[in-house]
Amino acid sequence: LLQICVVAHVTAKKMPNLHRHEEEKFFVTAEGRKESVPSIHDPPTRELSVVVPSYNEEERLPLMMDEALDYLEKRQKRDPSFTYEVIVVDDGSKDQTTKVAMKYCKKYGSDKVRVLSLVKNRGKGGAVRMGVFSSRGRKILMADADGATKFADIEKVEEGLNNLQPWPNQMAISCGSRAHLEKDSIAKRSYFRTLLMYGFHFLVWFLCVKEIRDTQCGFKLLTREAALRTFSTLHIERWAFDVELLYIAQCLRIPIAEVAVNWTEIEGSKLVPFWSWLQMGRDLLFIRLRYMTGAWQLETRKCN
Repeated sequence: LLQICVVAHVTAKKMPNLHRHEEEKFFVTAEGRKESVPSIHDPPTRELSVVVPSYNEEERLPLMMDEALDYLEKRQKRDPSFTYEVIVVDDGSKDQTTKVAMKYCKKYGSDKVRVLSLVKNRGKGGAVRMGVFSSRGRKILMADADGATKFADIEKVEEGLNNLQPWPNQMAISCGSRAHLEKDSIAKRSYFRTLLMYGFHFLVWFLCVKEIRDTQCGFKLLTREAALRTFSTLHIERWAFDVELLYIAQCLRIPIAEVAVNWTEIEGSKLVPFWSWLQMGRDLLFIRLRYMTGAWQLETRKCN
């Protein structure tokens, strides 16, 4: 154990990589102009920002965007004071993800749909963070590009967030959850994948996050202040980033709600069952050890 602690400490990057490449410092508008990205440190000017991390999602993205924008437009018509933006973060895709997303930018306008193309693949956590740091919303929703979660369920996570009030230092997080669907999913899985799932859940509970049953659902709503504080500290940029995010929130005593949402498995997942779970297991152990040994600190940095 001592050797593992030493390895975890010595190999740790002391602070997360928050550097932007020059090409990542602007959005391209529907008319082809370059517009500087805003900063999470700026005062909010929209009610909601939706951040959609996307890697090779040219086929699955349209379904999600159609559903999300249909909901958001109808909500805005009912309540003109409701303002929103959808930020599609193309995480170094090798397909036409950016081109597909730009079609929505042209249809709805570059003030409502914004496309941020990363120079190289950072991983899902890194892509979400870059979108969060480029957002203008009072509340920020993480939503997967596959549209597995029914977008209208945002109202459920909003209710979960509101039920946490008063928010300490205006910070709170509401997590969509698939835990209520676990029995049905087990019946469709192989024994091996079920064993991996239970093993992962145990490690999450034992090492990092005890109060949230489903840390991996990609449908999470954060207040702007909570997003700034947690994502500025986040080190892990790939699959296990959700766990570190919630671990940080727990350490900072940010209140967290877990809310059941509708979820459907969509084909085309980038998760490779065995190797991805193995990588996540390693990351979970390192999250705990690196914070425990002081290799990682609950500091914040400004993105540049």
